[in-house]
Amino acid sequence: MPRAKVERQIMAEQPPLERIGNFKEVPFGYTLEQARAEASRCLICKKSECMKGCPVEVNIPGFLAKIEEGDLAGAIRIVKETNGLPAICGRVCPQETQCEAECLLGKKKRPVGIGNLERFVADYEREQLGYSIPEMAPKNGRKVAVVGSGPAGLTCAADLCRMGYGVSIFEAFHKPGGVLAYGIPEFRLPKEIVRQEVEYVKSLGAEVHYNHVIGKLDTIDELFEQGYSAVFVGTGAGLPSFLGLPGENAIGIYSANEYLTRTNLMKAFAFPNFDTPIIRGKRVAVLGGGNVAMDSARTALRLGALESNLVYRRSRQEMPARAEEAHHAEDEGVRFHYLTNPTRFHSDERGWVKGMDCIKMELGEPDASGRRRPIPLEGSEFFMAADVIVVAIGNGPNPLIPQTTPDIAVSKRGTIIADKFGRCSKKGVYAGGDIVLGAATVILAMGAGKTAAKTIDRDIRGIPDPVEEPPAEKTAD
Repeated sequence: MPRAKVERQIMAEQPPLERIGNFKEVPFGYTLEQARAEASRCLICKKSECMKGCPVEVNIPGFLAKIEEGDLAGAIRIVKETNGLPAICGRVCPQETQCEAECLLGKKKRPVGIGNLERFVADYEREQLGYSIPEMAPKNGRKVAVVGSGPAGLTCAADLCRMGYGVSIFEAFHKPGGVLAYGIPEFRLPKEIVRQEVEYVKSLGAEVHYNHVIGKLDTIDELFEQGYSAVFVGTGAGLPSFLGLPGENAIGIYSANEYLTRTNLMKAFAFPNFDTPIIRGKRVAVLGGGNVAMDSARTALRLGALESNLVYRRSRQEMPARAEEAHHAEDEGVRFHYLTNPTRFHSDERGWVKGMDCIKMELGEPDASGRRRPIPLEGSEFFMAADVIVVAIGNGPNPLIPQTTPDIAVSKRGTIIADKFGRCSKKGVYAGGDIVLGAATVILAMGAGKTAAKTIDRDIRGIPDPVEEPPAEKTAD
């Protein structure tokens, strides 16, 4: 059968009514037969535009060809040449706006399921082959400190280890993974997957120091005094944002950070077997339209909510969440309230939230984000009852390191300023991920960690930055 005639393979998944009663992963993954069929859809393009959409530059045609041949060991070897966390990327990266968006097949049909195939080969390695250590450079005697064990930090650490550096990762929490551990629910990214991906990075030689808050136990300057040649900062965007509305301090109003951290990292869903409590509302309202809002709304159902409402001030078209996330939320029964915005929170005589005033919105001209600006509709006010409200409107950068290292330049938003190579204003300090970009995606953080690792290596060895080639001039036919 011609490649373009093969239909995209659909992963089996838990039925919606079953999965809202547990925290198990929703999709089951491809079978071997499905994976080979999906890989056979690749058109083997000469220019491989899909690779241009991958922030970590995975050789996508190469690993798809290996899957089609049935050489799964070869496929994962190719992936891991540039991506040390494929089981994670295959699950949570927005492939539909990155590599799959550039797939030539997607111009007329559904693109090749690159993310699903990346997940497949990573899971196959873990379950059938066992991790193999890639080619490593000899140890060079130099040490690099990596602050934060999220996707940026883990990627930077893995690449530096492969280059021969001694790497120490300093993690503020008691478990590694950063946003992968505290921010993404178990049903979307199992914590055992995160643990094993971290174990792979450790197997390359990285040491992880837990409960070690840089900026408190040690400053950046003190790390240099301890013999580190460079410091990479990947502390993320874990500072919650609130609306600043009247009544927002009522009991039962959570930031999404706290709500998800309690559930994901501290296993509040298993209380009292785990001693982290959480308020299990029967009527929950989640404010926001991103992936974090979707995760919170879907988590509420699994915690026993009879009604989970997602309140978003724009329309479905402007919503930044992944289409897959929104689809799963709808299947599970989350109620979407578009063009709606809260104006005031109400609590009972004991201080517990009981609901919020809302107003309907209409869309005006595009704002700085490129999305149409929501405008309140006079006379459209109404009350929405809720006994738990989760504010999921974005996160700010972690301020601790900039506060304790005044010679690191920061933006007005509080993000660390780094150039395109990851260098900061302070010599020897590099940064990447959400601490630079603001709340973004896992794969962009990984790309920043990879870029910084290359820069650190060049700077320590005294090699100049690569010169970018000017774009080729177009010639007439």
